Amino acid sequence: MSMTNSDAILARLMQLHPKVIDLSLDRMERILAALGNPERRIPPVIHVAGTNGKGSTQAMIRAGLEAAGKKVHAYTSPHLAHFHERIRLAGELISEPDLAATLEECETANGGEPITYFEITTAAAFLAFSRIEADYTLLEVGLGGRLDATNVVDQPVLTVITPVSIDHTQFLGETLTEIAGEKAGIIKRGVPCIVAPQEPEGREVIEARAEALAAPLRIARQDWDSYSEHGRLVYFDERGLLDLPLPNLPGPHQIINAGTAIAALRELGYANTEAEAAVTRAEWPARMQRLARGPLVEAAGDCELWLDGGHNPAGGEAVAATLASMPGRPTHLICGMLNTKDVEGYMRPLAQHVRSLIAVPIPGAEATLPAEATECAAMNCGIAATTAPDTLDAVRRISLEEPGARILICGSLYLAGEVLRDNG
Repeated sequence: MSMTNSDAILARLMQLHPKVIDLSLDRMERILAALGNPERRIPPVIHVAGTNGKGSTQAMIRAGLEAAGKKVHAYTSPHLAHFHERIRLAGELISEPDLAATLEECETANGGEPITYFEITTAAAFLAFSRIEADYTLLEVGLGGRLDATNVVDQPVLTVITPVSIDHTQFLGETLTEIAGEKAGIIKRGVPCIVAPQEPEGREVIEARAEALAAPLRIARQDWDSYSEHGRLVYFDERGLLDLPLPNLPGPHQIINAGTAIAALRELGYANTEAEAAVTRAEWPARMQRLARGPLVEAAGDCELWLDGGHNPAGGEAVAATLASMPGRPTHLICGMLNTKDVEGYMRPLAQHVRSLIAVPIPGAEATLPAEATECAAMNCGIAATTAPDTLDAVRRISLEEPGARILICGSLYLAGEVLRDNG
């Protein structure tokens, strides 16, 4: 595949990365000022933070708003196959010419100063959003919340905090209390906040932050709830009960994400039609996605081939719960992970649901964990494991050894992106 103009610009922007990452908004505020503060001119913002479920929840909120006829900008990260996935303008992915032009404008405004890749591309998103009319802007936090590059918006119309768990400890803190404090940094004075189910210590921090800022909270299990019953999704709050289809995004954890999205839509004044659209029309790749075409699918033969980008212990628990809810079938994992992750914490919940694991490196990822280390972690968790040089080799091996099995490629969004480039 030839390099596009935006690819070349993004490669240059990577070279501006500071030698040491210090979480700060200083660089972001500097470049936005040079650009004329586009973040002050974007449509009303719904700001989403959390450890797991941000992307799925945001996709459901967008589906609900678009069902109401609203035009919605959306910013997500990381991308899977192409950078353009990060920036959606009034419902459409940003075009290559617009992306290249916007990135170049930000590069010029930055003047060669040190800045992180996420910061300068977030500035580009704000610039693009400020130039296209829309009814809402959905912003997904990249890392943490308090000092995240997206947290320069002073007055969102709504904030959302999905479940908080341990991840990115090198930046956000070692404890759930510290991490929840960073996520709660998106709460703004007087702005309502939807809170998904939380561990007690995380919820306590979020509640304290909201109280200090007089921000109304809508808390799961207290002000609203969602659960599955008789093959349906049940949602209720003080406004009443909704009986809805199960989410089209697979997995029991999507019940929580759907409830969070519905609570957000209800807070914004939307009703049953939008709630149903949120759970039935959302699309979010690499979240227990069944692959249907491409060379890997052809190599899988009679095997089911699935893909999931979860990569932390909570993600492992979500995948395990999904596997437990699926029809019985021998399941084998193909797993590649980064060396910054809690590998055994991710794998431990999966051990009782799978027969084996083949560890692979992640192509092009500097922080890829060697396949041998992933193999060792799996065996420490009681999973029979081996290695393969790449995903295709692993798929072929499983399909020959156990035709008709379920194969799940998992462990990293970077690996998922590699898979989707040719098998999306």
